[in-house]
Amino acid sequence: MTIQEKGQEVVEEFELFDDWMEKYEHIIELGKDLPIIEDQYKTDDNLIKGCQSKVWVWAEFNNGRINFTADSEAIITKGIIALLVRVLNNSAPEEVLKADFEFIKTIGLQDHLSPTRANGLLGMIKRLKELALQNCE
Repeated sequence: MTIQEKGQEVVEEFELFDDWMEKYEHIIELGKDLPIIEDQYKTDDNLIKGCQSKVWVWAEFNNGRINFTADSEAIITKGIIALLVRVLNNSAPEEVLKADFEFIKTIGLQDHLSPTRANGLLGMIKRLKELALQNCE
């Protein structure tokens, strides 16, 4: 499944909810399914800059595909990184670099985040793309 297709899947999921309280609850639930980063990777080098809460992300590259693990100390932030990881995981690094993250705009996520969380979201996207760039062949 492509990043675009996974993003569309997210859009369709979010259309099932009537209001943003339900959408936030769904984001929190997504955080519970996040592939958790191992403690050895919870280092300052793996912290995402620009996030209000601590968010760590780690990438592994296998068979031409990149997979991310992450964690956060805040439940909403953990759900947001889980959403990004879900859409990007098991993709070629080049695909991650080209990803437009249109699904975020379509579901209205940025419009419903505080300025600091919106800044953190941009920091997460930037870091995930940096990790993909490091793994391009």
